[in-house]
Amino acid sequence: MLTGQRIMLIITQWLVIPVLVFAFNHSPAISQFSVAMKHEYGSRASERASVVLKRSTLLLVVFTMGFVWSCVLALGPHGLQAAKDQNLPVLSYLANEHGSPFIAYLGPAVALAAIASSFFGHYMGAAEGATGIVRSMVDRDGTKISDKALRTAVAVFIFVTTWFVAIANPSILSLIESLAGPVIAVILYLMPMYAIRRLPGLEPYRGKISNVFVTVAGIVAVSGIVYGLLP
Repeated sequence: MLTGQRIMLIITQWLVIPVLVFAFNHSPAISQFSVAMKHEYGSRASERASVVLKRSTLLLVVFTMGFVWSCVLALGPHGLQAAKDQNLPVLSYLANEHGSPFIAYLGPAVALAAIASSFFGHYMGAAEGATGIVRSMVDRDGTKISDKALRTAVAVFIFVTTWFVAIANPSILSLIESLAGPVIAVILYLMPMYAIRRLPGLEPYRGKISNVFVTVAGIVAVSGIVYGLLP
């Protein structure tokens, strides 16, 4: 029989799925990755890409979950809640709380490395998507706007918007739970399964048990988001 604490634990795990989806998301770099693999391996690109993705995903899971568990064990629930309330990275909160010189110097370095790698990974996909939107809506023939001018305008737009977000300093977890999580869950889980079902070019990928898993995971993620938004 499920007790109240077990029910709350299950609900909490359910609601944290959108954050996990965002944490492990590397879709913005997939387009450039696919182009590079196609250029490097030609007809074997799909096979080699699967191998690279399996290995990189395993490393990502081990590294990320190791970091998460170490933070949880170091801070506990009260420390994690305090860091969330102050909208601080865990390493910054540890440095402020314990006064450790080692963490005080290491924390910003790790945070800058993580932010830089994450930014450029997302920047490639965002810039490519923004360029495609402008081309499709304003300049289909590519005669009105040069590639250099368009890339410069997109870079300036992304720089300015990210600067304003940094100044506003919103709650990152709230943004992920309410905005980024739903969009990414639909794009990563449900839209590909719909495309596989409907598009003739993706027919070879139909009928696999992994499609069922991805669909169920997508529904669970989106339902958790909807539940979390309810008053």
